[in-house]
Amino acid sequence: MTKQIQSIERFIKDESFSGVLLFVATIAAVMVANSSLSQSYFELWEMAAVVSIGNFVISMSLMHWINDGLMALFFLMVGLEIKRELLIGELSSVQKASFPIVAAIGGMAIPALVYVVFNMDDPKGFGIPMATDIAFALGILMLLGKKVNPALKLFLVALAVVDDLGAVIVVATVYTSEIHAEYFLHAALVYALIWILNLKKVTMLMPYLLLGMALWVFIHSIGVHATIAGVLLAFAIPITSKVDEKDFIETTKDHVDEFEKHIDNIPILNHHQIDA
Repeated sequence: MTKQIQSIERFIKDESFSGVLLFVATIAAVMVANSSLSQSYFELWEMAAVVSIGNFVISMSLMHWINDGLMALFFLMVGLEIKRELLIGELSSVQKASFPIVAAIGGMAIPALVYVVFNMDDPKGFGIPMATDIAFALGILMLLGKKVNPALKLFLVALAVVDDLGAVIVVATVYTSEIHAEYFLHAALVYALIWILNLKKVTMLMPYLLLGMALWVFIHSIGVHATIAGVLLAFAIPITSKVDEKDFIETTKDHVDEFEKHIDNIPILNHHQIDA
């Protein structure tokens, strides 16, 4: 039994687990949606879920909570990864960072143009093919596990962030029937507070998450896709090292000093002794 549990734990920790889980859930959803349970299935996703704090109330369907809420968390994690790579990783140079940006712009513009060419009479749906399903794209890469170059995963993640920002702008300017501009100021003030925490070098995560929730609420209230809150929050959270720089330097010096004290006692072998 212990071996079975250990095998399950290894599988869960494996990179391919998230991809397998995604595709199993997708197949299960397709089967249920096309079965006798389909009506109950769709009614479940349209069921209203309400969050109420005093006079403040947000009511959305379960599907919208996932699309606007959980996807914001997803893009928060993605955004943090991108920020780290921009600061100290594979995207730290302008040349490297520009590649996924240009690719994302092309990935939005070309499908939109193709749509318009084939739908000259009614081109309003040009925004539909602009979207990138990052969850499925990453899921496919995760299925391949370590066989995929990490740089490819990073490229796809960076492309998805830019694509998401572009899609939000298109939806807000073209498809959103009503924009509540009064919430722009609220969102801007909250985001300014988040950056103040950053500039003050506050490293506790909780203040950022609480203000991030407020930012999500106000962006959602504006009338645009709230996943952008996850990206904005990610770029405002400071990236800090788990190892204190001064402690690291002092510890390294201590080890070097200790090594130098004992170096005279280390026997040095000549090539005859080594051959022997």
